[in-house]
Amino acid sequence: MTRSRSLIVGLVVLVAVGVGAYVAYDQVLAGDSTPPLALPSGSPDVVASAAPSTEASLDPVVSEAPAASFDGDVAGTWTVAAGSLAGYRVTEQLASLPAASEAIGRTDQVTGSIEVTSDGSTATLTGGTITVDTSTIVSDESRRDDRMRSEGLQTDQFPTATFTLTEPVEVPAEALAGTATDLTLVGDLTLHGVTKSVSIPAQARLADGQIQVQGAVTFPLSDFEIVAPNVGGFIISIADEGTLEFVALFEPA
Repeated sequence: MTRSRSLIVGLVVLVAVGVGAYVAYDQVLAGDSTPPLALPSGSPDVVASAAPSTEASLDPVVSEAPAASFDGDVAGTWTVAAGSLAGYRVTEQLASLPAASEAIGRTDQVTGSIEVTSDGSTATLTGGTITVDTSTIVSDESRRDDRMRSEGLQTDQFPTATFTLTEPVEVPAEALAGTATDLTLVGDLTLHGVTKSVSIPAQARLADGQIQVQGAVTFPLSDFEIVAPNVGGFIISIADEGTLEFVALFEPA
């Protein structure tokens, strides 16, 4: 084979590899443009001791749970209700190709409960645990989801993720009056079999007989020993950073 012919063959192979890489990315790992999770639209529940409220304008989650029976007393145990969602959000990149968009996976298989105490106009979230069935997380691409079973999140081996509150959180009066109010949830996050202490920026409010909490935290995936998947021999880079997001709706137990 002449040198020129060898060069041509080499270029053809290189192009074929590049096309194959693009196809693998486009067909398996191209993401979507789903907006971040947000609190549902709803009507505030004003408790007698709470301050006047101004309803926040927030994008709704995919579906809303029906209103729960609520007697105005927030103290007690609250359990996760229908309409709760949780999932991941990562930016993918194949070799030097730019990511089409974020890859987003979600599930409504969320369980758990919180404990709330009340003293006059003050309410405090004293404890709680949320568990997500990661094996049920789905994205807009089933082949990505299949990969996640044995790579990335490895949901076959680690089928749950759990967040347990480790520090009490005072619930502002504005939140009890129905206004989405910022707070920070400090606790232990167990993901991919690794437990780390995290601080999750969140919003909370009392509306439609529910304590509604939305939160999202971005972290290095290496903190949880998560390795980017390998598709068809091509390494997918997700910049070692991902976001966990959730909307948890709680009703009185």
